[in-house]
Amino acid sequence: MITIYTDGSCIGNPGNGGWAFIILNSKNEKIIKYGYEKNTTNNRMELIATINAIKLLKEESKCNIITDSNYVKEGINSWIKNWKKNNWLTANKKDVKNKDLWIKLDKYINNKQINWIWVKGHSSDEINNMVDEIARKAAKELIESL
Repeated sequence: MITIYTDGSCIGNPGNGGWAFIILNSKNEKIIKYGYEKNTTNNRMELIATINAIKLLKEESKCNIITDSNYVKEGINSWIKNWKKNNWLTANKKDVKNKDLWIKLDKYINNKQINWIWVKGHSSDEINNMVDEIARKAAKELIESL
């Protein structure tokens, strides 16, 4: 079973952001990737981390995705069904925020069996703390490059 930890970070919200993921395969080997964007939000970074990790999975993969983002977990498990049914509008008839990323995520999870697991951020989960640190460093790296 593959386990994926994802996280996003933003210095200012909106502001300069970083994203990261760690993939652990059954041999406990780690794949770590990260990146950053200017003028973004924390929620966008959370989604981009998740999308970039899932894009690496083969068709019909089974995995656990561990996130400290209720936005990602609830969005994919609950809200997205109604958003799609309502043509990407919220219950208040407003455009879904980050619609472009939700559409991408929805596309990439097809043919995959994903168990979405929420963990409390900045707590006792060592790998979640590690991916958080990598995402924060990515955002800082962007600032230093400007």
